[in-house]
Amino acid sequence: MQSQNLHNTFRNLASAAALSMALLASNSAQAATWNSSNVQLLKGNSYELGPEDRTILTYENALGFDYGDSFFFIDVTEPFDEGTSYYSEFSPRFSLSKMTGSDLSSGMIKDVMIATTLEMGDGVRGTLIGVGLPLNIDGFAFANVNFYLRKSERDFAAVQTDNGYQLTLTWKKPFSIGSTKMSFEGFLDYAFGEDSGSAPKENNIITAPRLLVTLGTFEVGIEYQIWKNKFGVDGVDENVAQAMVKWNF
Repeated sequence: MQSQNLHNTFRNLASAAALSMALLASNSAQAATWNSSNVQLLKGNSYELGPEDRTILTYENALGFDYGDSFFFIDVTEPFDEGTSYYSEFSPRFSLSKMTGSDLSSGMIKDVMIATTLEMGDGVRGTLIGVGLPLNIDGFAFANVNFYLRKSERDFAAVQTDNGYQLTLTWKKPFSIGSTKMSFEGFLDYAFGEDSGSAPKENNIITAPRLLVTLGTFEVGIEYQIWKNKFGVDGVDENVAQAMVKWNF
């Protein structure tokens, strides 16, 4: 009974988060206080669980609005060939400082935020809600720590796992070597194992640091993806260097 109550509570929170995302999506472009988009093309090999060689086309958008910020991306794998697949995430966060009128900053913590994410792919879905902490670190354009409660589904609820937890880090540090502008950026997701349900998963960690050189509105460089227990499958580990071109607009 306690497990069912927790499941129902999570469902209610997830529904509220999804509604908030939909409302934000419909109004964010008009209400944005800042807005940044880019398109990326990545090429790599040695991928696991699928074709070893892949081309990925990605669109990203990050924006700020009066009461928080949001991040959205969509990956299109093999966009120029048969067997195209899609994966996207929408991650709005809501500032408790701005919503309450109280300054919640402390030391390197700039704010405390309600963090939400909706993950959608071919036959998969994830809903996450938790706490976001934007950090003030000298030299970084941004650095964030988000801690979530998550619910995963595959084949749209035909296969479910137990509620789990996820820690997400994101960062970007611009720097220069002589007159050459560069940046070190990326993310790290640590998804804790989900032991019960019809599809238990192992702890899995994915990180994708990038080293990029700025050439006007373009950036070129390398993204190195490391994935331990990919998709929670025990022993499936991925290490992939991907050539990357990014166009910022």
